[in-house]
Amino acid sequence: MTLIVQTVTGPISPEDLGVTMAHDHLLLLNPSFVEPLEASERYRAREPVSEKNIEWVRQYWTSNVDNLQLYDEETARDEAAWYYRAGGDSIVDPTTRYIARDPRALLRISRGSGVRIVVGTGFYVGETHPPDMGARSVEDLAAEMVTELTVGIDHTGVRAGFIGEMGCFWPMRDDERKALRGAAQASLATGAAVMVHPGRHPDAPAEILEILTDAGMSTDRIIIAHVDRTVLESGATLELAETGCYLEYDLFGVETSMYPTVAQKTEAGIVPSRPPGLSFISDAQRLDRLDLLFEHGHAERVLVSMDICTKHRLHRYGGHGYDHILENIVPWMRRRGTSEEVLRTILVDNPRRVFTMMGD
Repeated sequence: MTLIVQTVTGPISPEDLGVTMAHDHLLLLNPSFVEPLEASERYRAREPVSEKNIEWVRQYWTSNVDNLQLYDEETARDEAAWYYRAGGDSIVDPTTRYIARDPRALLRISRGSGVRIVVGTGFYVGETHPPDMGARSVEDLAAEMVTELTVGIDHTGVRAGFIGEMGCFWPMRDDERKALRGAAQASLATGAAVMVHPGRHPDAPAEILEILTDAGMSTDRIIIAHVDRTVLESGATLELAETGCYLEYDLFGVETSMYPTVAQKTEAGIVPSRPPGLSFISDAQRLDRLDLLFEHGHAERVLVSMDICTKHRLHRYGGHGYDHILENIVPWMRRRGTSEEVLRTILVDNPRRVFTMMGD
């Protein structure tokens, strides 16, 4: 059996994956838009992102339509090239069908920037599911994912290299559970890892792990994304790590403590809200959590990235770009005493291990 990492330009040896950001979007329709709460700010929702409004957009990034649309292929190529010049080799792009995944464009971006790109297959949160999702069986969903992993996405010839990000709300919806079971079947058939976007609750990862392992998956093929906005208590973090899954700290660069407006499901329907007590941690706090995991022997289950999914975080709009971890966080980690061995583990070895799958 041949083991490969499947990139948009074709299969490569796992040893060639190199320094890898495990979760960043290059092209995307981010479905997170929520109309601003205040009448006096609603005009801001449809302004283009510019120097005039960038500070407001940074605080309320879910409430500006333009900010949530990464459609410019040239910008994506240039931003990826910036990452390549900083020493990055590969980017894992977890954009799935129905949120503007564009395999042909990713192929051109990869060739134009020098960055290897691994793209996902699967289904994001329920709001983005196809209209016939309720009628489709677990086996139907698994078959679609297997086809994209082994034959190609639609008629592009570009193959997906992992499953995800599989989207889950809190509480989880029935179709999201069904999609997870389909993802497990596809993983067992291909060896591909499953990356999951958990609901915004500290108990969400445990429910996800239960569904996937009950379907036959081993935890060492499961990636829980957004741990740094989901599981914040030290004991719970260590408990999650002890399951053997991968913990993805993928919000580096998000330094706005106030959680943006989100859609809240109520009896009156979907309404915008800012959940009380919900906040982002800083990069310094993320590093504290990584140190906790390192100290307890869990470095081999840590992945890092930035989950860039908006314009305001790109260099073109005054943001930190895809190179933020390499240019800013890695030097900071060295100053804090992180060894070169651990840095290689989280930047090279862990991505290589988890994104390896069975080849033809």
